[in-house]
Amino acid sequence: MASESANGTAYRPKVLLLGALLTDPRSAHTAWSTITTLADVITPTSTSRSDFIAESRSGTFDGCTITYRTFASISITGHIDAELLSALPPSLKFIVHNGAGYDQISIPACSERGIRVSNTPTAVDDATADMAIFLMLGALRNVAPTILSLRRGEWRGKVPPALGHDPRGKVLGILGMGGIGKNMARKARLAFGMDVRYHNREKLSEEEEREVGAEWVDFERLLGESDVLSLNLPLNANTRHIISTREFARMKKGVTIVNTARGAVMDEAALVEALNSGRVGSVGLDVYEDEPTVHPGLIENPQAFLVPHMGTYTVETETKMEEWAISNVRMAIESGVLRSVVPEQRER
Repeated sequence: MASESANGTAYRPKVLLLGALLTDPRSAHTAWSTITTLADVITPTSTSRSDFIAESRSGTFDGCTITYRTFASISITGHIDAELLSALPPSLKFIVHNGAGYDQISIPACSERGIRVSNTPTAVDDATADMAIFLMLGALRNVAPTILSLRRGEWRGKVPPALGHDPRGKVLGILGMGGIGKNMARKARLAFGMDVRYHNREKLSEEEEREVGAEWVDFERLLGESDVLSLNLPLNANTRHIISTREFARMKKGVTIVNTARGAVMDEAALVEALNSGRVGSVGLDVYEDEPTVHPGLIENPQAFLVPHMGTYTVETETKMEEWAISNVRMAIESGVLRSVVPEQRER
């Protein structure tokens, strides 16, 4: 919101821009142009975390009340934690994150500083669920080794791969029934006739369960009954490595696992062991524990169907996310509130 300086003259708000805006299509840039009419936009020159902290402490960002950031901006700032926040100006009141997942931001540290954080919760649901379905089908049908053999000029391979599986009639277990999980459940049930079960911190209402077509089960049942297990939960201290050696041992032998959430919700080293032993039959992965590095055991395993974090990588979804985030910036400027505060701060 506009305010006045000590001498009574009005001054414009300042927005710190961390990360690049889309170049195509132009609609998001049209939305951003409304921000530039309301506020001054400051862009850092730093290319590393240490330089960014030094640039901030030099006073370059003084007076900034809002930060707009992208997932890729971590290459400049590193994680937004207590150390980084201590270097940012005390004027900062809002962090607007362009993305649904916000594990790069320490919400407790932001709350301690009185900084509100927003994300783009539902903008990614369709595209990410589509990617999960794609990975599920690719892993079930055992297409990963044939893609490699075809490019080597060996058709299906010198030794043909094992037959794949149809999705119809299989049990799809969804761990984390938020917007993406519900979207995937509907598609899997309606398009492929799958039997959908889920585990979530909170059960859906009976009406939602009927609409989605999914049955709540406890965590142990989900592990033991799923033919396909899809991970659709946020990464936090409680969910890091929620799937590891113990959990793999409780799954059906030959289970297919799909992960479009965050890599670290699953223990990658344990996953490689489970793949090598045959406990896990195949995986479809869009996310990795130490991106952009991928565990060599996954790269080498023909039962791993891998894509490089492309769940929202479409013109339509990236535009929707950006426009949503920009609307958060505008609301913060004009009204001092955010459109979509992260769940941890909604009661504050």
